[in-house]
Amino acid sequence: MAGLARPCPAVFGVLLLLAVTVNCVSRSDLLDYGVQFGDQFLDPGTDVTQEVILDQAVFFFDNQFDKVYVNTNGFVSLKQPPPESEYLGKMPADFGIIAPFLGDLDTSDGIGKVFFRQDANPDVLQKIAEQIGQAFPNEDEVDLTHALIVTWENVATRGTAERGDGLNQKRNTFQLVVASMELTTYAILLYPKDDLQYFSTLLEGESRPAEAGFSQGQIKGWFSWSSTQGPYYRIATDEDSVRDLAQLTNSGRRGVWVYLIGTSSAFDTITPGRVTTTAAEESVPHQGAPEVPEPAYSEPDETPDYPPYEEETFAPEPFTTTTAFPEASFESEELALHEEAVPDVAAQPGYPRSSYPLPPRPQPALAQPVNPQLIVLEDPEEDINVNVFSYYETCASNRHKCSNFADCRDYASGYCCHCKPGYYGNGKDCVADGKPQRMNGKVNGRVYVGSSRTPVEFSNNDLHSYVVANDGRAYVAVSTIPDSVGPSLQPLSSLGGVIGWAFALEQPGYENGFSVIGGVFTRQAEVTFQPGGEKLTISQEFKGIDEHDHLVVSTQLEGRIPEVPQGATVQIDPYYEIYQYSSNLITSSSTRDYTVTLPDGSVQTLMYLWRQSISFQSCPHAEASRPLPSSQQLSVDQVFVMYDSANQLIRYAMTNKVGSISGNQQQNPCFTGRHGCDTTAVCRPGQGNQFTCECATGFTGDGRTCLDIDECRDTPQICGPHTICNNQPGTFRCECMEGFQFASDGHTCVQVALPIDHCQRGSHDCDVPERARCSYTGASSYICSCLPGFLGNGRTCQDIDECQTARCHRDAVCHNTEGSFTCQCRPGFHGDGFTCTSISDREKTACELHRESVQDATSGGYGIFRPRPAVGQYVPTCDPYGEYEPTQCHSGTGQCWCVDRSGQEIPGTRSGPGNRPTCLDHNVSPTVFGPTPSPVVSPVSPGVNLLFAQSGKIEHIPLDGNSMMKEEAKTMMHLPDRVVIAVAYDCVDKMVYWSDITQPSISRASMQGGQPTAIITKDLGSPEGIAIDHLSRNMYWTDSRLDHIEVSTLDGRNRRVLFDRDLINPRAIIADPKNGRLYWADWNRDNPKIEVSNMDGTDRTVLVKDDLELPNGLTFDSHSRQLCWADAGTRKVECIDPYTRLRKKVVDGVHYPFSVVSYGRNLYYTDWRRQAVVSVDRLAEREVDEFQPQKKSRAYGITTSYPQCPEAEVNYCSRNNGGCSHLCLPRPQGFTCRCPDVNDGSCFDRE
Repeated sequence: MAGLARPCPAVFGVLLLLAVTVNCVSRSDLLDYGVQFGDQFLDPGTDVTQEVILDQAVFFFDNQFDKVYVNTNGFVSLKQPPPESEYLGKMPADFGIIAPFLGDLDTSDGIGKVFFRQDANPDVLQKIAEQIGQAFPNEDEVDLTHALIVTWENVATRGTAERGDGLNQKRNTFQLVVASMELTTYAILLYPKDDLQYFSTLLEGESRPAEAGFSQGQIKGWFSWSSTQGPYYRIATDEDSVRDLAQLTNSGRRGVWVYLIGTSSAFDTITPGRVTTTAAEESVPHQGAPEVPEPAYSEPDETPDYPPYEEETFAPEPFTTTTAFPEASFESEELALHEEAVPDVAAQPGYPRSSYPLPPRPQPALAQPVNPQLIVLEDPEEDINVNVFSYYETCASNRHKCSNFADCRDYASGYCCHCKPGYYGNGKDCVADGKPQRMNGKVNGRVYVGSSRTPVEFSNNDLHSYVVANDGRAYVAVSTIPDSVGPSLQPLSSLGGVIGWAFALEQPGYENGFSVIGGVFTRQAEVTFQPGGEKLTISQEFKGIDEHDHLVVSTQLEGRIPEVPQGATVQIDPYYEIYQYSSNLITSSSTRDYTVTLPDGSVQTLMYLWRQSISFQSCPHAEASRPLPSSQQLSVDQVFVMYDSANQLIRYAMTNKVGSISGNQQQNPCFTGRHGCDTTAVCRPGQGNQFTCECATGFTGDGRTCLDIDECRDTPQICGPHTICNNQPGTFRCECMEGFQFASDGHTCVQVALPIDHCQRGSHDCDVPERARCSYTGASSYICSCLPGFLGNGRTCQDIDECQTARCHRDAVCHNTEGSFTCQCRPGFHGDGFTCTSISDREKTACELHRESVQDATSGGYGIFRPRPAVGQYVPTCDPYGEYEPTQCHSGTGQCWCVDRSGQEIPGTRSGPGNRPTCLDHNVSPTVFGPTPSPVVSPVSPGVNLLFAQSGKIEHIPLDGNSMMKEEAKTMMHLPDRVVIAVAYDCVDKMVYWSDITQPSISRASMQGGQPTAIITKDLGSPEGIAIDHLSRNMYWTDSRLDHIEVSTLDGRNRRVLFDRDLINPRAIIADPKNGRLYWADWNRDNPKIEVSNMDGTDRTVLVKDDLELPNGLTFDSHSRQLCWADAGTRKVECIDPYTRLRKKVVDGVHYPFSVVSYGRNLYYTDWRRQAVVSVDRLAEREVDEFQPQKKSRAYGITTSYPQCPEAEVNYCSRNNGGCSHLCLPRPQGFTCRCPDVNDGSCFDRE
């Protein structure tokens, strides 16, 4: 294809040996897409179409359209497309179509998806405009006002063989952008490298190449009223040309194709981009390239194909092309990327001539390259990380990537950041001259000491460092270092010494590490000890300066070090180290001597070899950057090391200077560090040994004493409107107020655009609220769905007669109602209608026998309680389960009193006539009154609270009805250095239970305050779910590492494995103790499922297995009998009635839910990506609120706490442990006595 850049990973017949590598588009270069960016998506399936009403009309050829249709089969049409059988394999289509990849595609497996959205974000439009401008470099400025972005992700072909889970299918990902100005519309087609995995699809049982191009469809003929085929433009028609979509270009970037597709005036020609070579290719001189013959052209310029106006005159289309690269000869190979042209009869004998002349049309003036340049890629596998929509990045759209204390400058090939005067760094990270710097991080890894075969594990040990920049002093400390390794780490002063190099005191003409490379780099060091040959590798990743102005680093240690005995001290002599500088790489090596003084006074002199490399990314565009010396010397003296056994700290201190390798140092105090300036001041050298002290930027004083400037207080408007100013030492930080976000400049806060909620406005077309629900889905879109009990499409809903499907028990009568039904047990049976039991089958309880004895007694008898008023007769009140109601009253005297479970009066509770005492449910303990709670656990607010885990703490949010009282949310419990996963609550003892996976354990604490207690610490792998049976006083949990489900009593005793088979990744677990049922979810990637069993482990069965991917959270609402789950794979929240198996979707498009809990009409789930607690109205089927904790991190388990247990709930184990000696495990209509796995012989299982 002449003039087009050749594929990235190919070598062609005409060779130019050029040391250049050109990158293709990757998936990360696509415009952002997904629900999190406001996208909608097509329903799964084949040939699925969705109408999109456009916010701004688009132009296609010379027509204007205010709606388009997105289709699964790789196209967007301008009218409702017909069934796929009428257009697949029959291009050009007879309707307007924009087709980046037209074929028989399929998303019904749930893996492939088609996303689409309209976007008017200025940042997004600017990126698109830059790409259009690159493709049409001679055009006027592109001022876009609207874009439609459609992304086909991981779409498969229809009808191909697969193994069952779809993972082995080839899948394609590509993107279409339709971008409009006021009077013009462009199309951009993007094909990521490695994401076009197939080039054909099956049509009628035969493999047919996919197609790409544009077709205007049927238009009115010139000399008749009949419709004829309008102009069309084909990009790809065979497998070779489809393959080249990801490897060629017309925009200067491989895999990116830009076209002008319509204007408001006369327009009948699709105009392609004019940059058919990449920037790297265009810059290559044409040296000795063999002459390449040009293809023959029927016309000098590109023209679209106007087919003849009589169908019988259609003939095979020869390809008239402006771009072709034959690999053998032009005569033998069909050209891949082309515009079809009208057959030239003179040049093509045998083709019938059109009966009518063609109308005149404008011809785009495109230059034809005579000798297209070919390149050989030196390393075709290398990737250059270039964003396709910022290929020539400028400060206009990237200023926010520079430090607040840097200037952005544009260069010929891009932009660079440069620190402002008074600051130093690489422009991305800048710090004030003379300002002290802090560094924080974590240390991980394994280190063997001496000849030990057991390593010392480092797991997130804290590393802290502080540098006085104006004299080069650096202090480093690593915490939680055990005695087994602490003394032996003393020789490794350079473990944290890299920060000494980064902020070393600079000699004239030399720069420290931070001045050269900033705060983002990686360091790899190898230490070889002599004479034993032990080796240790140190890998450090420096991640830049965080919001607290601290440099962040992660450190990994692996290897062996010689042992230094307990009580020994280490002395390290001053040393020098030469740093070699090259492009994006710094290396150094040295030999270090150190002296070990043993406890007995003997001295050993040892050494180690030190080699390190530091890699970083410098700005490649700054032609004016000052070159560095190829070598600099780091001088380190006053080295101090110590292991603090009492506090388990390893400490290092040293003084660092960077200068000439000759070692000559200036004697001015500013260069020796002996100046006496404040630690937050910069030393300014004068003549000879004279100097002055000047407070660093952000501080004030005389230089000998400096104080922080509170910019937020002194200059209240420094951050601008709609901002919050946070003062920090030497600087300040601006944040946008709630409801605002930073604009593209990174400084101005602009209001977040609020879409229209048609559901709230009432401007939707759903059926009436009594039958249907309108669910807002974002971006002014909504979904209509029928309420439970109704059937239809949401716009029209009809009542379902549930009584026709035998929902009730066989001994019950069903009554259909509008949208629902009721079940009532027949005479002689009792129950809720779903379960009916013969009255004669159950033994009478003590309360029922007591009541019958009183009713059968003769008048004048006495009640069971004495003394008793003589007037009337006391008849006990029994609850629906036959147990004594907590409150008993005498109908004759009007007196009431509280009774215990056996019906005995509780002294001191009897009230006079007209008053009723407040009697606690038998399953609720009285409120505990005692000493002031420990600060470890802060008592929560009275009433109902949401409890959720967030790494090292548990927080609570009070609920007011169904609303979260976000302003009153507080931390209930701090659990430092712990990762809390599951959270559960016991309403009887008012205890919160949680699991920790760092040191696997299950613990609990009182909600009234007090110290946490670990109840299970052994034989745990990764406990990730906890369920509390408050009636039977048992606890169930899942272990995803040991792959089993276990049960114990609430104090952690009597442990028994309930299930240890057919479990892969069990996580969420929930109990329904009232009905004796247990539910859990297994997020096994190959076979996710939700299971149910009785709580004694019997009757295990799979409840849900279809349309699941990652069911993380699980909750059960006993009032509505709904088992609900949150799936991070399907990104849905769904519910099912476990008895009727009726399943329904609550919301979809969620981000990454982890845990869910039900309360009232709402579901509350934690979301990893949003780092929030999200509230969902289960009945309205929409999100209603969100709470984001102050600390931004993943939220894990969530549960509710409430002041009293649900009323009238009992099971067969709630009374005297069911008579069992150890575990009483309930089941429907009964219970089972079980023994723990560790049995001393005193326990026996029984049904």
